[in-house]
Amino acid sequence: MSQPRVLVALATFNERETLPSLVDAVHRSLPHADVLVVDDNSPDGTGEWCDGFGGDHRWFRCVHREGKLGLGSALKRSIELAVAEGYWAVATLDADWSHPPEALPALIAKAEAGADVVIGSRYCPGAEIVGWPWSRLAVSGTLNRLTRLASGLEVADCSGNYRLYRTEAAAKIDWGRVRASGYSFLEEVLAELRR
Repeated sequence: MSQPRVLVALATFNERETLPSLVDAVHRSLPHADVLVVDDNSPDGTGEWCDGFGGDHRWFRCVHREGKLGLGSALKRSIELAVAEGYWAVATLDADWSHPPEALPALIAKAEAGADVVIGSRYCPGAEIVGWPWSRLAVSGTLNRLTRLASGLEVADCSGNYRLYRTEAAAKIDWGRVRASGYSFLEEVLAELRR
């Protein structure tokens, strides 16, 4: 049985320290996937590393942007590119090792079972959040509860970026309705997918 075409997207700004080992771990977890980095002109050399690495690995590429344009716009670019290029799904994760690449096959399995979007949540049983002070945990939990109340989304983790979107569903999003370019993009895109 052939593997579905999956694009793994990483939005970067100053991720030179973590990106090489993360890209390697992603490739080990999903050897048939392609990896896309959307870099916001990182001054630490992230983009230059991407160019050098991409020259030797056909499954890896980088989109260079002229400045710090935000996580949401980088994710939107990645999703639109995955749809346009005929990928079956696009996975997104943070480039700082806060999301475990070894869980990517489990996200794919859920999508293969029919889910349009799969969230690798920090709030599901067995998950843990490492290194956050209690104040950040409290703010995150409160914001997620408020988002659920305001939007009607039945999702425990509305603001996490560890996700897999089936492009068949993502292709139906009216991107003109998605206004956010920062972190609130994560909530907006879920609302659009539900709509």
